[in-house]
Amino acid sequence: MERAAEASEGVLAGIGSTPLVELRKVVPQGSARVLAKLEFANPTGSMKDRMAVAAVKAAEARGDISPGDTVVEYTAGTTGISLALACAAKGYRLHVVFSDAFSDEKRRTMEALGATVEDVPSDRGRITETLIKAMIARAGELSAQPGHWACDQLNNRDAITGYLALGEEIWQQSNGRMDAFVQSVGTAHSIHGAARALRRHLPALRVVAVEPAESSVLSGGPTGSHRIEGIGIGFTPPLWEPEEVDAIELVSSEDAMAMGRRLAREEGIFAGTSSGGNVVAALRVAEQLGPDATVVTIMVDSGFRYLSTGLYG
Repeated sequence: MERAAEASEGVLAGIGSTPLVELRKVVPQGSARVLAKLEFANPTGSMKDRMAVAAVKAAEARGDISPGDTVVEYTAGTTGISLALACAAKGYRLHVVFSDAFSDEKRRTMEALGATVEDVPSDRGRITETLIKAMIARAGELSAQPGHWACDQLNNRDAITGYLALGEEIWQQSNGRMDAFVQSVGTAHSIHGAARALRRHLPALRVVAVEPAESSVLSGGPTGSHRIEGIGIGFTPPLWEPEEVDAIELVSSEDAMAMGRRLAREEGIFAGTSSGGNVVAALRVAEQLGPDATVVTIMVDSGFRYLSTGLYG
């Protein structure tokens, strides 16, 4: 009966239960074992499918949205694609505030799934605090219209609950053998949701956040522009909980992109720039912890979203 109930959700039943694999080629000898959760195995090729469905279902339960309404979101594209999937499956419209700073593959995918995509122009393709805040402001204007609901990912606590299952899956798949969890920070929902689930089993788990070196605001550094799409929004996310994180690793755009290419060529793992950044940071933690430890990190989304960018160009 449980499987039948899941199948009745259509494509949404395919979210979660993604593989956890060991990195074999990029991890130096003498370092901890590094495991990568392949979140690009979700229906849209991203971990964001988890939060999009959690946010929409919670809004439905509260009566915030009704059939025929329009969901509004500002996005670098990954959340937008996942919301487009959820809205298509559930019968809502979606109006996305996007920018030319992000990959064209993301735009075309959102449109293919039925979303209306509106652009806020960037400063020469750079991801900056000014750009993100302009996108947020425009989404706020749109959501004030009747029949429109603001998902507002940065302030949406329901999105965090979408990642509790991610943590539980990691714990089960690793057989409870892990010492550290490494994840990049955009909204901060995934790192907090997964870590909270993991710490129910292992309170001593070391949780390490990753942010762009060029915009290291969580570490007390200056805001700046970078090229790691989906993370490093240029200001502190409203739901960021620094006390839940043990350390922050800074990774440059160049290093993240270089590791992304290595993952594809050496491990056969075709992922995006933030995934490369995660591995750079995970390897640092693995070196610190030594060969008897296990580090887990996330392959956030698919490399197919970045073919037109400098990552694989």
